Amino acid sequence: MELAGMKVLAFVDEEFEDLEMWYPVYRLREAGAVVDIVGPKAKTVYHGKYGVPITTDYAFDEVKSSDYVGLYVPGGWAPDKLRRYADVLRLTQEFHADVKPIAQICHAGWVLISAKIVQGYTMTSTPGIRDDIENAGAIWVDEEVVVDRNIISGRRPPDLPAFSKRFVDEVISFSKQQVK
Repeated sequence: MELAGMKVLAFVDEEFEDLEMWYPVYRLREAGAVVDIVGPKAKTVYHGKYGVPITTDYAFDEVKSSDYVGLYVPGGWAPDKLRRYADVLRLTQEFHADVKPIAQICHAGWVLISAKIVQGYTMTSTPGIRDDIENAGAIWVDEEVVVDRNIISGRRPPDLPAFSKRFVDEVISFSKQQVK
C-alpha cells in the first residue's frame, strides 16, 4: 500500500475508453491511492465507449491540484471534449507547473496539447494523433510506455499493463520525494 493516503485525480467525460479508465484506476487503488473521478458535473454517471459507467466524485471546478499527487487522463473520445474545458486546462497546467506525474494514453494527448505543456517532451500515443503531438512540439515514438520527466504516455489498451505499472511507480516515486 505504497500510496496509502495519497490522492490521484482522474478526468472523465462521455465516451472515455472503458479499459483505459478502469485499469489504471484499479492499479492505483490497489497501491492504496484514493482516485477521485472528476468530470463536468459532480455525482453524475458518464459512460465509456462500450457502455461501462463511472460516477464522478467532483466537478472540475470543485477540485484543487494541490490536493493531489498525480493526474490521469484516459483516452477514447472523451479527451476531445475534455480539452475544451478551461478548468481541465488550468488543472493540467497546474500539475505540470508543480512537476507532478501526469499520465495520458491513446487520444488523451489532446488534453496535454491543448494545455500547451508538451513542447520538447518525448511521448507516445495512438498513432492517430502522432501529427498533433509532433505539431505541438513533442517528439513522438512508437513504444508501449514513455516517461519524460513528469509525463507518462501510453499508446492503447494492449499497453495498459506496462503503462499502468509505470504510472503507479512514478506516483510512488513522486510521493516519496514529497515526504523528504
